[in-house]
Amino acid sequence: MIVQLINTIFDLIYLAILLRILISWLPALGVRIDPYNPIVRVLYQITDPILEPFRRIIPPIGMIDISPIVAILVLQLVQTLLISLFTGY
Repeated sequence: MIVQLINTIFDLIYLAILLRILISWLPALGVRIDPYNPIVRVLYQITDPILEPFRRIIPPIGMIDISPIVAILVLQLVQTLLISLFTGY
């Protein structure tokens, strides 16, 4: 039960980060994103605390921000550690 909860929480975080990445690409395609849209604001509120520490440590490579990739990798490590802690493996 606890493992399912951990997996669900991390899956939702991964989804939020992926949506944040996709939203960041839309202006390049000519789609205007309203930063005051409630959905966009909630997405930023969820992902900013996760991504900001990585953005301070890892500078963008050219125009590419790789902090979401690094964040996902670190989150996967944390998820694996938590699951092994609760399952004993």
